[in-house]
Amino acid sequence: MGQRMVKCIKLGRDLPGLKEPPFDNAFGQRIFDNVSEDAWLMWIEHLKMVLNEYRLNLADRTDQLKVRKYMEDFFFGEGAGSSMPAPPSDFVPPTPK
Repeated sequence: MGQRMVKCIKLGRDLPGLKEPPFDNAFGQRIFDNVSEDAWLMWIEHLKMVLNEYRLNLADRTDQLKVRKYMEDFFFGEGAGSSMPAPPSDFVPPTPK
């Protein structure tokens, strides 16, 4: 059996999909059905920036809900079709040394 393909909502083309839903709920299934492996890896990189910039703790329920909202916006929000997500509004890139 070949690689499962999805019409990636983030990148706008048919690409290999995730091997399994990232969460055991309807939102995880929505991601599984609509997000490619490539877009998921983009999300992971974006998530690192969000966690660091906002100093979020994934063990905290409130922060988990914030991350869920960022993820929903990243994949399904108004600017979701952009391959380069906007950084957090107060993001300051590190200065080269």
